[in-house]
Amino acid sequence: MATEISNLLSAAAPRAVAAVRGVSDDQLDLPTPCSEYAVRDLLNHLYDVVVNFQALAGKRQPEWTEKPDHLAEGWRDRFEAETAKLVEAWSDPAALDGVSPGMGLPQETVGTMVLLDLTVHAWDLAVATGQPYRPAPEVLPPLYALCEQMGPAAREQGVFAEPVGTSSSDAPEMDRLLALTGRDPGWSAGA
Repeated sequence: MATEISNLLSAAAPRAVAAVRGVSDDQLDLPTPCSEYAVRDLLNHLYDVVVNFQALAGKRQPEWTEKPDHLAEGWRDRFEAETAKLVEAWSDPAALDGVSPGMGLPQETVGTMVLLDLTVHAWDLAVATGQPYRPAPEVLPPLYALCEQMGPAAREQGVFAEPVGTSSSDAPEMDRLLALTGRDPGWSAGA
């Protein structure tokens, strides 16, 4: 069975997996658009997100405090396998019912939040490592709506930075999404 969230995750997942697979070992210490994360840190964070949001789909408490280094032998293959499990976890219609005991938000919102991380952090990794990245077009409208809805609270909690000035309606949709999360769509490691 599938849900709207699992369909969107299915569209976003291969692009995130490609960005992860495109990171070479000699790029792990490069900076990213997430100023607090080097590539290695962002990969570990994204791995944690993918695993913990599997638990959230099952309405279980995630484990955010443990911060293992996931970049051991075979980490690219494990990331792909965990991402497939994430899509599967959100394909159960029951995953979208009610409020998340782990986040205190509607489950549909939680599912869209992991879609946001998968999409935006894939862009972060791609731009940090010189890879091309094009998001799945169908994920952008719900992500933009989520960022408009949750943006003030996310900025207050330090999850998003202040919006960047690329929010005009004629800017590409991905650029507007990045701007809402406080990212500069023109970011480059050398800037």
